[in-house]
Amino acid sequence: MIFTNIKNFLLDLFFPKFCLGCQKEGTYLCDDCRTLLDISEYNYCLCNTKPQRLPPDQKSGKCQRCQDKKLSGLFSALPYKEKTLTRKLIYQFKYQPYLKDLAKTLASILIEHFVISGKNTDEIWENSVLIPVPLHKKKLKIRGYNQSEELAKELSKILQIPVLSDILVKIKSTKPQMELKKEEREKNLEGVFAVSDTAKFAGKKIFLVDDVYTTGSTMEECAKTLKQAGAKNIWGIVIAREE
Repeated sequence: MIFTNIKNFLLDLFFPKFCLGCQKEGTYLCDDCRTLLDISEYNYCLCNTKPQRLPPDQKSGKCQRCQDKKLSGLFSALPYKEKTLTRKLIYQFKYQPYLKDLAKTLASILIEHFVISGKNTDEIWENSVLIPVPLHKKKLKIRGYNQSEELAKELSKILQIPVLSDILVKIKSTKPQMELKKEEREKNLEGVFAVSDTAKFAGKKIFLVDDVYTTGSTMEECAKTLKQAGAKNIWGIVIAREE
């Protein structure tokens, strides 16, 4: 603990953090800028167009239109398009200069969403595991870390849910999803994921963790792969959703 405190002190001394909103020194997101974020107190269905707000007491994460989705539902803290600050936080988490430590800030935003939406309950989190959406080894080597895994680790510390980082693997390199149209995204992801060990999540509720939910193609393919391996109940957790 003492070593960790000294390490953090030295890092802050030589590599100070600055708010990505206003450039105030001390943190990546100051309290004033955090209040500008529209952290959702609601949950929505999985539909790509005009997702429906779900009743607070509804246990299913789907509406009648998205019953065919492999995911059981989705937790999303922020709208992706609405705020420039949201896009900046996520961009810096994934791209140079690679602010890996942003995982703590982003995890806290998700926790606030769980609390204000009434979803931070023992009933929801019991008998669950967190599985980060994987990166291909080539991209992992370039970035040095999987942002979804870092986010899952921070959520795990707070929610006390284990992270299974080596269960779902990406076996093929793909084009960046953001460069493709919806139909191309789905084709781009066909057969790119595999499951290494089914025993660790047998009978568990799975929460797939990623940064952004756009068309849902990535999470749907992950959920499809996990279901083929025997998983039953799979939910998604993302920082932001593009609506």
